[in-house]
Amino acid sequence: MTTSSSLKPRLADRLGQGVLLAPGVYDALSALVAAQAGFDALYLSGASIAYTRLARSDIGLTTYPEVEDTLARIAERVPVPVIVDADTGFGNALNVKRTVRGFERAGAAMIQLEDQTFPKRCGHLDGKGVVSVQEMAGKVRAAVDARHDAGTLILARTDAVAVEGLDAALDRAERYLEAGADALFIEALRTTEQMAAACERFAARVPLLANMVEGGKTPVHSARALADIGFRIVIFPGGTARAVAHALQGYYANLREHGTTAAWRDRMLDFDGLNAVIGTPELLAEGKRYE
Repeated sequence: MTTSSSLKPRLADRLGQGVLLAPGVYDALSALVAAQAGFDALYLSGASIAYTRLARSDIGLTTYPEVEDTLARIAERVPVPVIVDADTGFGNALNVKRTVRGFERAGAAMIQLEDQTFPKRCGHLDGKGVVSVQEMAGKVRAAVDARHDAGTLILARTDAVAVEGLDAALDRAERYLEAGADALFIEALRTTEQMAAACERFAARVPLLANMVEGGKTPVHSARALADIGFRIVIFPGGTARAVAHALQGYYANLREHGTTAAWRDRMLDFDGLNAVIGTPELLAEGKRYE
C-alpha cells in the first residue's frame, strides 16, 4: 500500500518548483486516469464525492467516513500526492483532530479545512455562513497538533469574501497563517483584481490556492495565467464530475434510442482497453507468482 509519508515530501518539494495543477478526482478510477495523464498531484473534491457517491448537492451531506474511505482507496492505488477536502473538519476542534489523523493515515498529503458554519455548502453557492475567526484559528491549531508528520500540509480556506467582504477575508487568512497553516485558500474571489490583491498580500510568504469552477463566481484562468498572478496551486475540482455527467447523458440517451453502443465505440474504451488502463494483465501476471 502506498503510504502518505512517501508522498508528502514530494508535494512540499513540488510546491517550490512552479505552479501545481491538481485536477479534481472522486474515486480510484478517476484518480488513476488523472495520474496516467501525468499530473503531479490530485485534488479529492468533497463536492465531487457528493455528486458521484450520493448524487446530491454539496450542502454538507458528505460524512467523514465516506471521504476517508474514498481517500484510502485512491492512495492505495495511485502513487501521486492527494490534496483532500475535509470541509469544516466535520465538527469542532476535536473533530478536526480526528479528521486530520484519519486522513493522514489514509494517505493525504495536504488536508484542507474551511471556516464555514455547519452544514456547509459549495463555496460557489449563495447563502454561506462563517464561524468566528477565533474558532477557525483554533481548528487550524488543532489540525497542526494532530498531524503525526510535519510533512502533512494543512491548507486553510476562508469563505468570508461572500459574507464579510474581501478585506475581512484577507484578515482571516492572516490569522489562519499565524495559527500554523501551510497554505491558504481564499474561496470565491469575484474578480481578477481581487485575486491579485490576495496574491499581493500573501504570495511571497505562503502557497495560495486558486479554485477554478466552471460557471462559478471566480474568473476561470489557465494555470499559467494564475501563476503569473501569484498562485502556486490551481485546482479544477468539479470539472471531472461535470465532464463525466455530460458524457453519460450522451451515452445513455444514445443507447436508449438505438439499443446498441455502436455509435459510441469511438468515444469509449473497449473491454481490453479498459483492462489495460486498470492494469489487469499486470495483476493477472502477479497472481501467477503465487500459483
